Amino acid sequence: MSFFINSGIVTLLVVAAIYAAIGYNGLVRLQNEIGRAWANIDVLLKQRHDEIPNVVACVKGYMDHERQTLEAVTQARAALMHASSIPQKAQADMVLTGALRSLFVAAEQYPQLKADQNFLALQKRISELEERIADRREFFNDDVNAYNTRIAQLPDVVMARLMKLLPQEMFRANEQERERAYAFRG
Repeated sequence: MSFFINSGIVTLLVVAAIYAAIGYNGLVRLQNEIGRAWANIDVLLKQRHDEIPNVVACVKGYMDHERQTLEAVTQARAALMHASSIPQKAQADMVLTGALRSLFVAAEQYPQLKADQNFLALQKRISELEERIADRREFFNDDVNAYNTRIAQLPDVVMARLMKLLPQEMFRANEQERERAYAFRG
């Protein structure tokens, strides 16, 4: 009888250890997916970052009266360069996106600039990068949502606490972005 009790306890401990290992590995995988998703965004941000001096140089000669807009783009680019955490980079990215939109809206007032092939190519490149960044933000948010859900649910919440895992922040539009989006739709 004691043999069956001892083997039952051993079996229960082995099953618990296997389950804990599977839970641990799943949480580590989710953390790595968030890191990969962010790295994909970061690559695109770097590509867009590298194009901005070309856009500013291209429009400088045409847009003498738009110094404030050009300075906003330059300052937003610098802020993104100096941001270190994901939330800081997300916020700086939103500011840069808004500054670039303002620049392209201002460019509409300059017919010669709109006809400049170099500017049109740069504008197209930036727009393509913006679309890809938006897509990657969705993937990032999906990964963060899966992670945050998993570390809050039983039984993974126990393992998450042991691992000292904290919820991650998603990319969110700031108030200005929301206002622009609603104004655009209206």
